[in-house]
Amino acid sequence: MTTPMTIQQAAAATGLSVHTLRYYERIGLLDPVARRSNAHRQFREEDIRWIDFLLKLRRTGLPVRDMLRYAEWRREGNTPESVSARKALLEQHTQSVEQTIAALQDNLTVLQLKIAMYSDMQANFGAEIDLPSIHPKDSLHEHQPSAPQTDSGTSRHRNRNS
Repeated sequence: MTTPMTIQQAAAATGLSVHTLRYYERIGLLDPVARRSNAHRQFREEDIRWIDFLLKLRRTGLPVRDMLRYAEWRREGNTPESVSARKALLEQHTQSVEQTIAALQDNLTVLQLKIAMYSDMQANFGAEIDLPSIHPKDSLHEHQPSAPQTDSGTSRHRNRNS
């Protein structure tokens, strides 16, 4: 048997914040977590596995309302109705994920074709052209021209104290 985790340890293990873990428990995504005599939560290995599954559902775009329905059906136990409902929800969501993947793959193919087209164009120029690197962290003002100069060679924007 593994040692129960504190909420901070569970947060570290799952990548969720302590606040989010409490929220998930409050809205019913998590079953009530066992508590010590001092009322501190004790997350079990099963709780962490369930949270990992919820995170997979969330990362694949399943809405929280559907996650809540799934959690309710799970609490009902493995009855024929609950099993059928959970399976149907996962099958429907799987189709949605597959459609998203197919659309992303189509978009990736277009990007790859464009890159190949530009590589062919560069080859026809006879040499690679050095293009400026694009860095997402570059600020906009670094790429803007400096302020226009007046006839005296000073900036139009003068110090207010002059």
